Amino acid sequence: MDRRATAAAPTMLAVVDMGSNSFRLEVGRVEGNQIYRLDTVRETLRLGAGIDAKGNLTPQARRDALACLSRFGERLRGFDGANVRAVATNTFRVARNAAAFLPRAEAALGFPIDVIAGHEEARLIYLGVAHVLPPGDAPRLVVDIGGGSTEFIVGRGMAPERLESLKLGCVTMTARFFADGTLSKRAFEAAETHAQVEVEAIAREFSRRHWKEAYASSGTALALADILEQNGFSAGGITPDGLARLRKRMIAAGHARHLKLAGLKAERVPVLAGGFAVMAAAIEELDVPRIDPVGGAMRLGVLYDLLGRREHRDSREATVESFIDRYRVDRPHAERVAALARELHRQAATRTDAAVARRVAWAALLHEVGYTVSHLGFHKHGAYILGNADMPGFSRQEQQSLALLVLGCRGGLDKVAGALADAGVRAQLLALRLAVLFHHARQPIDAPRIRIRAGRAPAIDAPARWLRAHPLTAHLLAKERDEWRKAGWPWRTAG
Repeated sequence: MDRRATAAAPTMLAVVDMGSNSFRLEVGRVEGNQIYRLDTVRETLRLGAGIDAKGNLTPQARRDALACLSRFGERLRGFDGANVRAVATNTFRVARNAAAFLPRAEAALGFPIDVIAGHEEARLIYLGVAHVLPPGDAPRLVVDIGGGSTEFIVGRGMAPERLESLKLGCVTMTARFFADGTLSKRAFEAAETHAQVEVEAIAREFSRRHWKEAYASSGTALALADILEQNGFSAGGITPDGLARLRKRMIAAGHARHLKLAGLKAERVPVLAGGFAVMAAAIEELDVPRIDPVGGAMRLGVLYDLLGRREHRDSREATVESFIDRYRVDRPHAERVAALARELHRQAATRTDAAVARRVAWAALLHEVGYTVSHLGFHKHGAYILGNADMPGFSRQEQQSLALLVLGCRGGLDKVAGALADAGVRAQLLALRLAVLFHHARQPIDAPRIRIRAGRAPAIDAPARWLRAHPLTAHLLAKERDEWRKAGWPWRTAG
């Protein structure tokens, strides 16, 4: 027998990076704890320039995005959903109609799309860069200039220590300061001054005293490094002197269409000036003598993060643990609530979904983080924290889902009424609210098994004898039943 024929097929992972300058699809093969990149598809859309005066993605920008995602979707046919992650960055963070457009984008791609916050983008960038750099303990600065934002990270080894994201990108800066292609001294001064003001706000946290090595990832950095080296402006890496010589050449050209530089690719010409201004400002404000280009970046970071989730090294679990500690959550109580919520959700849900089950458990573990603000309305404070805090590993949608569950874990249902039409959300809220209710005394429950019989009008099975012995719980359960009835989703008790 051919042993190769019986060997298990290698695991394939894929990431879709929906950036403000380009959309990229990357496929990697997993071998042990390493990922080997097999295939990369890149399409330059400049989505960041497709936002109108009202802050909406234009119809043309949406059409271009859908067409690209449809092509990517064809390449991804046959992939297990657990092995694919699509992430959208700054343009989807700022466009007013992004949320309405997202379902169409997901349908075109065939997979869910996570809109990630700037700090999460920075974390993933560092994770990708750290996997291509030699191991070492020296603190590193990583700067990643994207189409709509620039991320700054200081870290050691595989661990980021400082993360920041600024709304400075090669596409948006070009559109603002070099819209007609004119490359004048005045335009560069205005662009670099604007970028310097933004970077100055974080300069103290990212100054040279915090790092020993400096790296820059993604397209702008790689393009600048190639141009500086191939034109003799720098002996290696990106330096202040090299950038000064390049600036002089660009101003002499007068217009982007007249730029003739060795190493400058045609697709980079339209956004070079904006990216240059951000890099020059970063080097100036952070006092960087030389910054070296490096591969990796966010796509590789997403692939390794995805691999970690598959192998039970989910960064979201670490975040939940850190929040439990940071917000001084009563862990034994939270774990009891989470255990019952998981079980009740398993019974109430119409279909099994491991990701949703984890979400219910995480919401239960974190439902009291708002106590650090105030006991009164703690669920409202907790919802605000979970919806707005930096939560490494979580997408914006995941954070909003957690916030919704915590907001609705007690009190009136009117504050989450808009979400109740979704049967899945109803099941999650019902399970969490009942778990919180039955643990109101903050002690282990001595009751026999509590069950939910699923259906449009669910039934809650709780032993009548036990309820008679626990009149407060029975009273709270009756009030909970009335709350759901008023919301238009009645259920009954049995036992």
